[in-house]
Amino acid sequence: MTLTAQLKWWQSGIIYQIYPRSFQDASGDGVGDLRGITARLPYVASLGVQAVWLSPIFTSPMRDFGYDVADYCDIDPLFGTLEDFDALVAEAHRLCLKVMLDYVPNHTSSDHVWFQEASAGKDSPKRDWYVWRDPAPDGGLPNNWKSFFGGPAWTLDEKSGQYYLHQFLPSQPDLNWRNPDVREAMFDVLRFWMRRGVDGFRVDVIWLLAEDERFLDEPANPEWRPGDIEHASLEHIYTQDQPETHEYIREMRAVLDEFDDRMMVGEIYLPVAKLLPFAGTPDEPMVHLPFNFHLILMPWDAGQIRTFTDSYDAECRKAQTWPNWVLGNHDQHRFRSRVGDAQYRVAQTLLLTLRGTPTVYYGDEIGMSNVPIPSHRMVDPAGLQQPDSPAASRDPERTPMQWDASANAGFSAPGTEPWLPLADNYATLNVQAQENDPASDLGYFRALTRLRQEHPALVAGDYRSLDAGHDHLFAFERTLNGDRLIVLLNFGSQEVGLSRDIHGQTLLSSLGDQPEIGAALRPNEARVLRA
Repeated sequence: MTLTAQLKWWQSGIIYQIYPRSFQDASGDGVGDLRGITARLPYVASLGVQAVWLSPIFTSPMRDFGYDVADYCDIDPLFGTLEDFDALVAEAHRLCLKVMLDYVPNHTSSDHVWFQEASAGKDSPKRDWYVWRDPAPDGGLPNNWKSFFGGPAWTLDEKSGQYYLHQFLPSQPDLNWRNPDVREAMFDVLRFWMRRGVDGFRVDVIWLLAEDERFLDEPANPEWRPGDIEHASLEHIYTQDQPETHEYIREMRAVLDEFDDRMMVGEIYLPVAKLLPFAGTPDEPMVHLPFNFHLILMPWDAGQIRTFTDSYDAECRKAQTWPNWVLGNHDQHRFRSRVGDAQYRVAQTLLLTLRGTPTVYYGDEIGMSNVPIPSHRMVDPAGLQQPDSPAASRDPERTPMQWDASANAGFSAPGTEPWLPLADNYATLNVQAQENDPASDLGYFRALTRLRQEHPALVAGDYRSLDAGHDHLFAFERTLNGDRLIVLLNFGSQEVGLSRDIHGQTLLSSLGDQPEIGAALRPNEARVLRA
């Protein structure tokens, strides 16, 4: 058996994230839905990806657009029905696509029947399913913990006189994972969806599941500055990455392992030294892929990215875990807006040629950018509650997919107002305009995924960075069974001469089929060579 064949699908494939509200509206209400996604699955399969990850589609009051779950085992009518979901899974599997769901275990909606019962009084059997605290001796908040969306992480329940914890909106109360009944109920949710054919889960804020039992104040963050989000004003040593969390995840993993070939990706914003332990060990496995967000968070600089990549790859080998990479998602601004138009294909090439599993955000394959959202159309609670932090809103990266040049970009029927505004450039930047143009961004994305299919070294091969002799150039090789590919990434706006040791047949250039300029890499060029 070849090394490539030994890899699991979540190691060899590309994961494609779909934000359901924004992918395709089949019902005509301005919001994307399951039938719309199902209709577009042939397009997704044509990209050369192997899995689709759907952001939350469960029953919800949508105060945080599905991350406030009121029923974990049903589909919100906004998106369709369980029958629609079953049809989506069947079509995805027919197209050889795996299906992943967003799993939100840290908190529910305040509309969930569990919280309604817990709020009935201190004697409620469900009271301990959530995190409650008496007021401080002065009658105020139990401690200084902050919400990710601004303000305190505690809200007073007037009826009982106790506060409940919510690390996000007050309408998103935190579950008490110390309670074994809570854990078993949440594990049954996983079983419910796996029995319906779900292949994997992206686990929301998995590093927040436990809080320190002493409920001590968190220290101030000395690096915080006015204008930064309020949550970052503290160092979260008592609300994040607590030791008990690892035990809960091991139990969660055991539930997944009751079924064949299932996986989970954990959302974890931590340094690598704290991130990789979430993968567990071969004897006590935890998350299959602890999300590596560092390409999103670090400066777009060749030297820094090389240093990080070398270190991360080495640490993954030491920890016996599989690497993964991501440039954008529903919580982070579009990477084209972050790195700039000139560097867009350099970034895309990096994502799809490094050793490890890439995750792609819908629309990034055609080069979608952030969309400015006027204040009267803003809907994201993270932005609405933090008007003094301009970067807090996640609306700009959640706008409708741009399918064609027709009204509403083919996302929704003409005459319907989409839930978020469309980009001004949708008439020229869309799937239809790029579909048959190999020189387009979509054509380039497909060329990269074809390279991965044609050259197993890009999937299962070893990684080693190369000394390319220039500060703005990041070069690395991928090798497998004698096949050696070299990836060259020019992060600068100047032509860069190449080392004599770096040469070979050009398989792909981000600048198209222009003749090569000797042994030089052109400004903002990405190139893949076969040595």
